[in-house]
This record gives sequence, structure tokens and C-alpha cells, in this order.
Amino acid sequence: MALQISATNPEHPALLLDLPWQLPLEEWPDRYLVPLPRGISRHVVRYARAGDEVVAVKELAERPAVREYELLRSLHRLRIPAVDPLAVVTGRTGEDGGPLEPVLITRHLNGSMPYRSMFETTLRPATMHRLMDALAVLLVRLHLAGFAWGDCSLSNTLFRRDAGAYAAYLVDAETGDLHPRLSQGQREYDLELARVNISGELLDLEASGALHPSVDAIAFGEEICRRYDGLWRELTRTSVYPAGKHHYIDRRIRRLNDLGFDVAEMQIGHSSNGDTVTFVPKVVDAGHHQRQLLRLTGLDAEENQARRLLNDLERWMATQDDYAPGDPLTARPEVLAHRWVREVFRPTVRLVPKELRGSMDPAELYHELLEHRWYLAERAQHDIDQDTVVKDYIATVLPKVRGPLPPGDGTGDGTGPMDGDGTGDGDGTGDDPEPESAD
Repeated sequence: MALQISATNPEHPALLLDLPWQLPLEEWPDRYLVPLPRGISRHVVRYARAGDEVVAVKELAERPAVREYELLRSLHRLRIPAVDPLAVVTGRTGEDGGPLEPVLITRHLNGSMPYRSMFETTLRPATMHRLMDALAVLLVRLHLAGFAWGDCSLSNTLFRRDAGAYAAYLVDAETGDLHPRLSQGQREYDLELARVNISGELLDLEASGALHPSVDAIAFGEEICRRYDGLWRELTRTSVYPAGKHHYIDRRIRRLNDLGFDVAEMQIGHSSNGDTVTFVPKVVDAGHHQRQLLRLTGLDAEENQARRLLNDLERWMATQDDYAPGDPLTARPEVLAHRWVREVFRPTVRLVPKELRGSMDPAELYHELLEHRWYLAERAQHDIDQDTVVKDYIATVLPKVRGPLPPGDGTGDGTGPMDGDGTGDGDGTGDDPEPESAD
């Protein structure tokens, strides 16, 4: 069978043809590879250069490779945080003419870290809690979309920094199944697998001395269940309110928005005697603040980053003489938002030389500068100008949090019309350098 590359983009096959498909993945020469941290996998996985992109290449049998490729494409269409599938390569033969395993190719998630790399220095318990939060949100989003993971674990997840928290991305869909709707039993089975897998992974870290002594591996495995149950209940529970108290429904919707979810459809019914109103959010979609920031500014960021940037945008808009909410004669929010990007966001990010930013994307860097401005102002008990904030941040904070850039990454300044897209994040150190106040 001849070599065949099935790709989502017509440009990718030409870029991928230069890779040494006649060699087993374990034998690829270093000149093709990119030295990035890898998690544990049952398959051989390597990071390689394909044109200007860094891709993850995984060897596995043809049927599961094609199946995972299609599942990842479906998750991408559903806007679920997962690695981006690029291609499946089949029909590989070795130099001796013997068959070689097909490969699945996904785009490297810039700024992401496998959990084991994060534990190269011992993570504090507060950071562990944030990882559990991120994984619980990911699992809930998958279940709302009808996806049964079948192997939820830290090993099958990548993490990126998200404004003092973390965002979790699915990296292995091989065991998953997509359904119109999941039953309670399917969700509980997925959650039980997550509990057992996470406890086992943490016990493994404990045996190697990489786990903080105060972290109970079994308790943290159970914590994912508690955090998942609390979030699922908030997103899907039925509420009963007194008739005429419509603001209670608005308050419930705002609470869901604060969690980062949009209510795309709702079911409202009155009791037979008309005394009460029943409210059920029917379709709950994640990324509320992401979409709002993208609509106003064109910036694409993680959810917590977007929330933080929107708060700063609103604060800045309130200081503008030509903005009065509700007044049709003043500048529209979209106009002011683009002015904020042009006059505030981009100039602030550009104050930090791009060679010093490491793998932090513009949204995360801006969040870090906001945090540092608050810290300096609290210490000085007065406002601090932006130039002073940036200089102090570069001198005192950046050397501790900056991670190395993979070859070819971070070459843009992240502030142009096609940059600032939230595709790079994290500091690459795993030592959780945020101030305690961020916990």
C-alpha cells in the first residue's frame, strides 16, 4: 500500500512529506525532532517540525488512529478544549519493505505542559487544587457535549496557565465515544475512572518523591469527584422560584456566566396554581467571557484571562469622557474596546521585550502585569505608573517565571491582528511562582 496522508488542511500533506516516514518513530533523527516535555503514553510519541509548525506524532494501529482523528475533529467542531488533529498517515513501509504502524498527527499546544513536567519541582497544594478545578471543568464540558472519555487522567491532559488558574485540554481521545446525550451511569463510570487514575498517578509521584508531603493522593483523587459534582449540579439543576420573582432567574443566569458558561436555551414552566416558576437551563455552553472578549476586541484568550481582561477594559472605559452606558450619542462599547486594545493592551505588552517573555502569550502576560501593578500599589499605598510596573516586573518577577521557547515559537510580538490569540501560555517551570494572594 502506498503512503497516504489524510489531512484537515490541504497545505499539511506537503509539509508532512519531508518527515522520515520510512523509519520507526523511535529511530527518527534529532534534526527532525523538537525537544519538548512529553507525558507518559502507551504509544511512541515524538514532537517534530513540519514547516513552521510543531506537531505531535503518535504511532498506533490504523483503526484507532483514524477513529481518534475523527473524534478529535468532532470535539474541535464542538469547541471542546482538545489538541487539534492535523492528519493520519497510513501505508508506511520501512527501508526493508516491511510495514510500519500508521501515525496520528496533532498540532502542538503552545505553552502547554504534561503534569509530570509540572512536578519536576514540587507543586504546592493550592496549585494542585487549581489543577483539579481545571480537570473537573474539562470533564463537565465533555459530558455536556455527550462525550464519554473512558480514560480521564492527568496523563491524558495538558495544562496551560490561565490568569492565575489553569486550563485543561484533552490530549488522548482514543478510548472516547460521542453520544447525543450521556446517561448518569456513563457519567459516573467516567468519574470513577478519573478518581482511580488520578489517585494512582499521584501515588506514583509520591513514590518518586515528587509529591508535596501534605498532599494525600487518595483524597485528591476523590476531590475531582466533589468538584465535578458541584459544578454539574450548578449547571444542570432545576430551580423553583416564587411567581413574579423573575430577577431570581436573571441571578441564576449571571451565576452561570460567572462560572464561564452561557445558557443558550432554557425551559420555564409555571406550577398548576401559578404560585411558582420552574427554571431549567437546557443547553449550557462554555466560554462566556472568551466569546465576549473576542466579540468586543478580536482577542482570543483562555476563559479566566478573558474575564480579567474584560474587567480591565470595563475599568478603563469608565474613565473615558465619551462613554456613558445607555446613551446612544456616546461611543459604542465595540469602538472603545478596540481603542483599548490599540492604546492600552498592545503598548503594555510591547513594553516587555519579546525575547524575555518565554512561552507566555500576550493575554497571560497582561494578566501578570495587572497582578504586579496591584501588588506594587498595595505595598506603596498609592497608584503606580505602568512604566514602573513593567520595569519592576522584568527585574523581579520575570526571571523566575520565564520558560524556554521551543524552536520557532514566540517569534511574533503577539500584538498584531493575527496574534494575541491565546495559543501560548504557561511558564514552563512547574514551580508555581504566583503570589499567595492568587490562590
